[in-house]
Amino acid sequence: MSNKTTGSYTTTGRLVIISGPSGAGKSTVVRRLLDECDLPLEMSISATTREPRAGEQDGADYFFISDEEFQRRRKAGDFLECKEVFGLGHWYGTLKNQVASGLNDGKLVILEIDVQGALAILDQKEFSPISLFIQPGTMEELEHRLRSRGTETEQAITARLETAGREMLFLHRYQHEIINDSVDRAVSEICQILKVQKEKQACSKS
Repeated sequence: MSNKTTGSYTTTGRLVIISGPSGAGKSTVVRRLLDECDLPLEMSISATTREPRAGEQDGADYFFISDEEFQRRRKAGDFLECKEVFGLGHWYGTLKNQVASGLNDGKLVILEIDVQGALAILDQKEFSPISLFIQPGTMEELEHRLRSRGTETEQAITARLETAGREMLFLHRYQHEIINDSVDRAVSEICQILKVQKEKQACSKS
């Protein structure tokens, strides 16, 4: 891969998509990856129209913007992907300039994103992301994890499991499947995958 501009992005960095069903442990794995993997990683910060929760900071956890501003930017094409969370009325999206900034700095820019958002980006042609699908191994284990949280109603658990079943159908769209039966192993495996990809990219430039 050459060091050139493709659309509004450059190939000095690389986009990393990490997704999978709710309850697979994506957030825990990503936090550990950022702390422990010795690569130039950067987390992409999403924008949302919901109000900040206790302890959340604008520009660190999310970019909190008004619905009017979100819709203006959506119509202007400022998002790589965005969606409304039905039932709540809140919008979430990945800003193009947030991703481009990290890529231009040569970073591996991580998007922790749901399958719907991941597919929207994978269908675009601006860049070639490294895509990883994290899952706990079995639907039984996923159900166990969702129930062990103790924060979900039976209806919510059923809905999440139905969504997870649909999301698993798109596993073939991802380059790498990560079985998160051990956070330590999952983090190590992802870090090694990223190192191999970065080395391949460096070799292709030489």
